[in-house]
Amino acid sequence: MLHRYPKRVAFIMLVLTALVAAFPLWGEAVFGNQANFMLEKLTLMLILALFAMSLDLLVGIVGLVSLGHALFFGLGAYTLALASPDFSPASMWWMLPLVMGVSACVALIVGVLVIRTKGIFFIMTTLAFGQMLYYFISTSQFAGGTDGVFIMFRPSLALGERTLVDLDNPYSFFYFCLGMLLLGYFFLRWLTRSYFGQVLDGIHDNEHRMQALGYATSGYKLVAFVIAGVMAAIAGMLAAMQYGFANPAQLGWHTSGEVLMMLILGGMGTIFGPILGAFAYEILLYVYEHATTHWPILMGLTIIVAVLVLPRGIAGLIVAPPWKSKPQTTTKTVENPKLSPSVQPITHNKEG
Repeated sequence: MLHRYPKRVAFIMLVLTALVAAFPLWGEAVFGNQANFMLEKLTLMLILALFAMSLDLLVGIVGLVSLGHALFFGLGAYTLALASPDFSPASMWWMLPLVMGVSACVALIVGVLVIRTKGIFFIMTTLAFGQMLYYFISTSQFAGGTDGVFIMFRPSLALGERTLVDLDNPYSFFYFCLGMLLLGYFFLRWLTRSYFGQVLDGIHDNEHRMQALGYATSGYKLVAFVIAGVMAAIAGMLAAMQYGFANPAQLGWHTSGEVLMMLILGGMGTIFGPILGAFAYEILLYVYEHATTHWPILMGLTIIVAVLVLPRGIAGLIVAPPWKSKPQTTTKTVENPKLSPSVQPITHNKEG
């Protein structure tokens, strides 16, 4: 599954990244008064792209389809909300490690239990754990119940008295999220091309063969599960920072289903595909919501068409464009050479 992609993939992603990074320069000229809203929407796309990439490590690389990945997304949001001081901003220097530590511990506990299952049983157990936390948070007073928890101050990123990045500034927060997305992408790109990633690739293709070769596949899958959970929690923390609250809906199975649709739309197992899928999904969602109140029907039909027409997602369309596919040449074997004079051997008659 893991292979080197054509150079056009890197070129297209580089152009798209530069276009997104330059949004503050051209956004106001294109969107006018709605430039700030579009900046907020674009920031959300970056956060969801990080969330979708974390799921791609499980679904696309390892082959574990999870319907409870929102558990870690919401866990990161609630960790930020519950650990933040009421009257002063928290420091990102300890908040980020706290979110990563809490999510890693929870992912380790959940992973030890769910890794034992496979196929539909893995899907149902991850869904069950996600819904357990969802109902626990929804009925807990310390977590605000169904209303959630508000975050009064975004964490600060400062060194002593000097502010390194003003996260309260929408543009600074936008670039911070872009930096986190790029950091996550290059980390996963390095991970999937390492020896560890090659083992995960082998588990995806044939786990029994990897076990026969002596690999403890459960341990590799558990580590991948923890890494994916930590990355999803970081995305949840960024989402809570953007909107200033943590809500039980971030833990629900609907969120897990949405990020799975982003993955399907973008292309699984490619790392960059989920980024494209997150952007495409949010753009379609914005268009459909403003077009009709029955937008879920349109979104569902779009996903169905995408699965049928683009089974490898948008990423597959870039990696192997249909117009560049080489026609298959078939060679015909001549059963009876006597029927074809052109293939008869040449004989030389010698006289005398």
